[in-house]
Amino acid sequence: MPDTSPNVPVPGAPTSREASAQAAAADGHLGAPAPSGTGTGGTPAAVRTTITVPDAVPMVALLGSGDELLRLVETELTADVHVRGNEIAITGQPADNAFAVRVFDELIALIGTGQQLRPDSVRRVIGMLKAGGSERPADVLSLDILSRRGRTIRPKTLNQKRYVDAIDAHTIVFGIGPAGTGKTYLAMAKAVQALQTKQVNRIILTRPAVEAGERLGYLPGTLSEKIDPYLRPLYDALHDMVDPESIPRLMQSGTIEVAPLAYMRGRAQPTDAAVLTPTGFVPMGSLEVGDLVIGSDGLPTPVLGIYPQGRKDVYRVTTQDGASTLACGEHLWTVRTASDRRRGRSRTIQTQDMIGNLRAARARRYELPVVAPVEFEPREVPLDPYALGLLLGDGCLTTATTPTFTTADAELVVALEAALDRIEVRHKAGYDYVLHHVDGGRGGLRVANPVTTVVRDLGLDRTRSATTFVPVMYLQNAAAVRLAVLQGILDTDGGPVTQRGRTCRVQYTTTSTRLRDDVIFLVRSLGGVVYSHVRRAEGRAPGRALGRDVPYRSDAHVVDIRLPEGVEPFRLERKRRAYQAAGGGRPMRFIDSIEPVGERETLCIAVAAQDSLYVTDDFLVTHNTLNDAFVILDEAQNTTAEQMKMFLTRLGFGSKIVVTGDITQVDLPGGAQSGLKIVREILDGVEDVHFANLTSSDVVRHRLVGDIVDAYERWDAGRQQGPAPAPGPVRGARPRRQGS
Repeated sequence: MPDTSPNVPVPGAPTSREASAQAAAADGHLGAPAPSGTGTGGTPAAVRTTITVPDAVPMVALLGSGDELLRLVETELTADVHVRGNEIAITGQPADNAFAVRVFDELIALIGTGQQLRPDSVRRVIGMLKAGGSERPADVLSLDILSRRGRTIRPKTLNQKRYVDAIDAHTIVFGIGPAGTGKTYLAMAKAVQALQTKQVNRIILTRPAVEAGERLGYLPGTLSEKIDPYLRPLYDALHDMVDPESIPRLMQSGTIEVAPLAYMRGRAQPTDAAVLTPTGFVPMGSLEVGDLVIGSDGLPTPVLGIYPQGRKDVYRVTTQDGASTLACGEHLWTVRTASDRRRGRSRTIQTQDMIGNLRAARARRYELPVVAPVEFEPREVPLDPYALGLLLGDGCLTTATTPTFTTADAELVVALEAALDRIEVRHKAGYDYVLHHVDGGRGGLRVANPVTTVVRDLGLDRTRSATTFVPVMYLQNAAAVRLAVLQGILDTDGGPVTQRGRTCRVQYTTTSTRLRDDVIFLVRSLGGVVYSHVRRAEGRAPGRALGRDVPYRSDAHVVDIRLPEGVEPFRLERKRRAYQAAGGGRPMRFIDSIEPVGERETLCIAVAAQDSLYVTDDFLVTHNTLNDAFVILDEAQNTTAEQMKMFLTRLGFGSKIVVTGDITQVDLPGGAQSGLKIVREILDGVEDVHFANLTSSDVVRHRLVGDIVDAYERWDAGRQQGPAPAPGPVRGARPRRQGS
């Protein structure tokens, strides 16, 4: 801080202009002391205050080259200013002197932060002090947001600092003000800062392309050539803050996404795509806001929004295990590459960005998350699920005779009998057992076998090995029920497959196509991955049984299974030991191919899950909303009310949204209502939403821009109130002398 001398009365001191002229005449120095005199006309006596500038502050940095900054300060102050050496003498009324001292204090403080004073920063310091407020101009103008190659980005006005502080403190911020106030530029700087400090994983920049009616397909050139003119301001700001050589790499990886609003919103699937709900799969087109769907954690999550997207080109996305679904080119996928796995992170990428880039050194590049065991709505079942699995594997359920069970494992006989109430599993011959009802002949009455009754109720009667299936009430049930059914099936017709140096997989074989599909459903619903192939009956050498050839009459479906850790596939001790000895490994799903399939009617949904993921066809995990992202919507005055709602409801967890625009420059065609004009009324009072207003005093472009904004505001006000008033003097202009 500079040393400031007490106020010394100077009777009859001349005006600032007179004192300057007298001092110049005395010794030719701009800062010569003012002469003393007596006051006239009852004017309070002027006082003199002296400031001693610290030796660490070069006077040329404070006064400017050729005293340019000193002359600027003199024109803005009422008190007179004189400089000798490192002392600044201020002469004037006490209040004027105190204001001048504050000005020099702030300028010296700015120099102390390493900043170089310029005429615009001097004007801003004086303007902030005149406006009042608790914030010091030196604190406002020295707040560093981002530094690159010696250039530092800072707020330059008090409103800009409040805008930047609001971005730190709130999830959604609206920056509203005229052109040139730094709304987009400062938001971009905060986005890059958040990315560099790992507060977010990606930056998404978007703006409406209303000049072409958002029908960019009618414009000539490639997609990039069509889009670039509308996004050029965002590109220019980005290049100021990020190494230009790294931008293509960041955009290719999805870390930075720049797209018109019309393209960003089209993250869609066909209306007939299947979405998993607590009661099973339903067409996406049948969903309504508030309905429950299954998230990646296997638990229900509500639908927050549904947005029809019209007809769009869609692609079939297929994984290496044969699962597939349809999605448009802009649809989002959470994936991991090999480098992502090493760093323990994931990325979000569009369908179209993966096309032609699915392999890395001949290995599949993009791994999808696998759903956790799904929790369907629990139901009561008429037969123990493990017992049902055993009977589906090695039972005879035609009901033409008493149900039977065939096995070489006595352990399974004991388990089956324990699971069935009032049933005794009696040995018949060889490996055959009969499920005898202990109360079947009580009192001379013939009582139906309860297993036979249940089999008929479930529709399994008269099924054979090639036609059997898992009833729906067992497929769409609690995870414990589904796992018990699967364990019974695998304990009979499945087994561990071990290989030296590799983890253990599970293999299952059936001749029933429907049962194969049901087993695949069970495995995927439990968080597993399934591979299936057919072993044809035709041409295969016959097997041997009891010394004779037995030809194969049906194709066999061979299913290879990987289940997640903690999901035990076997209860049979010998199989369980073999499986646990080698370990089950980790289920993995990689995108194998993306192929166009033409146009479909599409829509997108937003869900409330923390990661915004939901489960679609074949238990594939996908999503539409924006998580861990810094999202900037520029020129938001050109969004409709519907577009604004769609954009804001895409907010994901761990994300920030900054919306910028000027409500005086709406370019929407046909008199459409601007979403930015009405959003304040709609969101007024909503917690964690902030509206920052910037004015012409915050313009940081050419000074004339602020004057133009003021002139238009006066003209608009006059047009609303009546005849336009005579134009007043332009801010900063000096009055012309008579006769000039």
